[in-house]
Amino acid sequence: MTTMMEGFLPFEHEPYFNFRDGAVAQAQQEAFRQVREQYVGRTFPLIVGGQEAQGSGTFEVRNPADTREVVWRFQNATSEQLQQAVEAAQAAFEEWRFSDPFQRASIFKRAAELLRARRMELNAVMTLENGKNWPEADGEVAESVDHFEVFAREALRWAQGKPVYPMPDEHVTTVYEPLGVVACISPWNFPSAIPLGMALGAIAAGNTVIWKPARETPLSSYLMVELLFEAGLPRGVIQFLTGTDDVLGDPLVDHPGVRMIAFTGSKEIGCRIYERAARVQPGQRWLKRVIAEMGGKDPTVVCADGDLDAAAAGIVQAAFGYAGQKCSACSRVIAEESVYDALLEKVTALARQLKVGLPEDNADLGPVIHPGSAERIMGFVERGQQSARLVLGGYVPDMGERQGGYVSPTIFADVPPSDPLFQEEIFGPVLAFTRARDWQHAIELANDSEYGLTAAFYSRDPRKIEEARKRLHVGNLYINRKCTGALSGTHAFGGYGMSGTNAKVGGPDYLFWFLQTKTVAQRY
Repeated sequence: MTTMMEGFLPFEHEPYFNFRDGAVAQAQQEAFRQVREQYVGRTFPLIVGGQEAQGSGTFEVRNPADTREVVWRFQNATSEQLQQAVEAAQAAFEEWRFSDPFQRASIFKRAAELLRARRMELNAVMTLENGKNWPEADGEVAESVDHFEVFAREALRWAQGKPVYPMPDEHVTTVYEPLGVVACISPWNFPSAIPLGMALGAIAAGNTVIWKPARETPLSSYLMVELLFEAGLPRGVIQFLTGTDDVLGDPLVDHPGVRMIAFTGSKEIGCRIYERAARVQPGQRWLKRVIAEMGGKDPTVVCADGDLDAAAAGIVQAAFGYAGQKCSACSRVIAEESVYDALLEKVTALARQLKVGLPEDNADLGPVIHPGSAERIMGFVERGQQSARLVLGGYVPDMGERQGGYVSPTIFADVPPSDPLFQEEIFGPVLAFTRARDWQHAIELANDSEYGLTAAFYSRDPRKIEEARKRLHVGNLYINRKCTGALSGTHAFGGYGMSGTNAKVGGPDYLFWFLQTKTVAQRY
């Protein structure tokens, strides 16, 4: 591995832009102007067999900050094009599977450089597609740069194989080989980092990819695919398909030519994929592999000895960043009785300062992805007032003529552990506060969930911290910091329970999910 890694500088996370700097802010504003000039009103193609293709028609992508605005259009793929895409991916696999891992790493490194030069452009595209403000969009695009750097190194590391215990008369090796065609099905809330992480895991391992982005956010994905091609990736390695669920939902999962499904999205869809993929279709010669990341109901536990100011700041950032539309978002605060009221007051005061507005203007809080999502969230709010105490928000802000799913930052206090506010993933800017008798009880309440993705734990006591490390049932536990903001290569991300299969994107074991193991024994 040392030889293959020569020429790689030590890995460092991509730094974020400082938008408080006037020159940086002006450059980002200019990027919005250029994106509107270059992309708004255009129609983008499918990519099948390395060629651009038109579908059976197009669909509109609307700006969630004002749904009256159609920003761009994409194709509806046909069933025939799905078949063509799988066949093209299978054909490309026969060559890509034997590609030099150093070639793969070199492509990823080149892509990282190209993306660094276009970060503000990708920030602006993402904001217009899914309503992230500037720091939220920039954090995701910076994570995408990190993905390229991390997977370049992982491609080389896994190519080394692993040593085995020796035999006196045999030479034995354990090596890892790719699987085949991987369908990557991604959500709208992280439209570049999530599909890119899944796709790079597949490609770094030598597989080929069917890339299916969310209908709400296809351009963030399309530009990332084109960037990979510009960096030197053979065009047949990725098939880019957009369209309707009746063509690209069950039929994509069921297709006998698809070897693996990598999915991020809701629990309901993830469970459906997991079930359908278990069926062996006619002509299928393998058991399909599935990785799924399916959401969370993430708690922050605050002990009596914790730093309340740090906890309050972390809670507000994790609960209301991107309007709570993160699977890792803090949606439950569980605090010891003695500090409960003081913490609630601090969190409420900070949340009250958040301004709802246009993400393109870098408001603190923008819209949720759909007006329908806002209606669903407000349903939780209305029902929650019957069982808990509304402390802040709980209304739809007046945005004038703009049409979008805006919801005010909302906090409920004294939420019972059995309440939907405590148990169900709301995926919006709604935060539930619940009292705990003591810190042990707080851990029990934190574990009272079918999900197990992230959690934060605030305490200065090493004994309590050690107990939290052992007992909190989550895939990502953060001590004395917020429960969002996992960094690729450092915070391997993936949860327990109904949060998914714990594949841990960005971690040292992630590529194993995209590989199969071969043992070769040669007698002397």
